[in-house]
Amino acid sequence: MNVSAISYSSSSQPAPRNAAAAQAPAQAEAQAQAQAQAQTLAKTPAQSAGPAQISTSVTPAGPASASITASPDTSFAGSAATTNLTPEALALVSQLKARDTEVRQHEQAHMATAGGLATSGAAYTYQRGPNGVDYAIGGEVHIDTSPGRTPQETIERARTIQAAALAPANPSGADQAVAAQAQQMELQARTELAVQQAQQLAERDSAKVRQTYIQLPLVPPKLDLYA
Repeated sequence: MNVSAISYSSSSQPAPRNAAAAQAPAQAEAQAQAQAQAQTLAKTPAQSAGPAQISTSVTPAGPASASITASPDTSFAGSAATTNLTPEALALVSQLKARDTEVRQHEQAHMATAGGLATSGAAYTYQRGPNGVDYAIGGEVHIDTSPGRTPQETIERARTIQAAALAPANPSGADQAVAAQAQQMELQARTELAVQQAQQLAERDSAKVRQTYIQLPLVPPKLDLYA
C-alpha cells in the first residue's frame, strides 16, 4: 500500500518567543523581539510549501521553532494570559490564531473528502505564541494512493484522491501536485480499461463466428439429373 501525505505549511513564519520574556513589557529587548515577530508574520501571509512528489512534508516555522507534538499547549487563561503583553505581542497572537484556524480548516477539508483513503488523522506543526499557547502553523494528512485491483477501481480511487487534494478553498502547491499525479493515474487506468474492453469485444465476436460455423447444417450436395 502506498501512503502519501497532503501537507499544508508555511514557508516563512516567525520564530516563537519565550513566554516569560513576552510577559515583561518593561524590557526593551522583549518588546523589540515581539515587534520584529509581528512585522515578519505580517509580511509573510499563509503560504504553502512542500516537495512536488506525492508525499509532502511540513516546512518548520523558523529555526528550531516548530515541531509536531502530540499534546500541544493550547490552554488559554483568558484576559490574564494577555494582560501583560505589548501591543506587538498581542498583534502576533492575533495572527497566530488566524493561522491556526486556517490550517485546521485546510486539513479537515482533506480529511472529509478523502474518506476511507485517509490512513491517519491530521498531524500539525505548532508554534508557541508570546502568550504561551501553541498554535498550528502547518499540517498534513496521510492518504492511501495505491491503485485498485482493477482499472475501474483505480479510476474511482484516483478521483477520490484528486477531490481530497483539491478540497481546501486554497489548495497548496503540494496539493495540486498530488492531484496532478492522481489524474495521471486515472488516465493510465482508463487506457488499460479501454484495452481490456477491446479485447473482450474481439473475443466475443470470435466466439460468435465459431458458434455460427459449428451450427451450420452439413447438407450433402444434391445433383438432379433430367433425361
